[in-house]
Amino acid sequence: MTQDTAFSELQHEPQSGLYYRLATNSETPRARLLLLHGVGGNESNLAGLLPFLPPALELILLRAPLQVAPQGFAWFQVNFTSTGPGIQADQAEASRNRLLRFIQVQPQMPTVIAGFSQGGILSSSVGLSAPNCVAGFGLLSGRILPELEPHIAPREALRSLSAFVAHGKHDDKLPLSWAEQADAWLERLGVPHQTHIYEMGHEVISEEVSDFVQWLRPLLKLE
Repeated sequence: MTQDTAFSELQHEPQSGLYYRLATNSETPRARLLLLHGVGGNESNLAGLLPFLPPALELILLRAPLQVAPQGFAWFQVNFTSTGPGIQADQAEASRNRLLRFIQVQPQMPTVIAGFSQGGILSSSVGLSAPNCVAGFGLLSGRILPELEPHIAPREALRSLSAFVAHGKHDDKLPLSWAEQADAWLERLGVPHQTHIYEMGHEVISEEVSDFVQWLRPLLKLE
């Protein structure tokens, strides 16, 4: 199955308003992975992960709702300043709610949400605010928004959640300190998690994908 033929045409989910592409290597998938791209990208950016994923997994690539370029989209607008990134918090919250609606209308199945950069930010927002909707989240070169704090689920509800944090030592977009802060925050919340630091910049590398899949398999009982 090639990447060109594996994914569906762009589909629209009316309740959330989100567009997505779907792929599976199995006629009867047993679990679901949602992947979210970063700012300025689109749903095709993470399509290359498909060959490395377990065959019984349904993969959904989601497109962010805000168009910022002809083929570029974002989950929220952000400005990078000398004091750190400044976000449009209302847009981030709207995207979090859209994603929750999208998950809630899907056929019930063990689900993980993960993403790169801004997609990872939204994945952590969904997981930490609604651990009843997902088994875990992947934060790939992202951060946990401080603005999320009022929406974080009670500590007891977070016990069922698992997280995968990955970051590059040489990230010039979101410094390594954001991963360190995420690790410390998850520790305080009592969320079981793995944190991996790689010799890379703001990117996704094969070693990271391998570690992510190793974390994913037992979580979704795909071993």
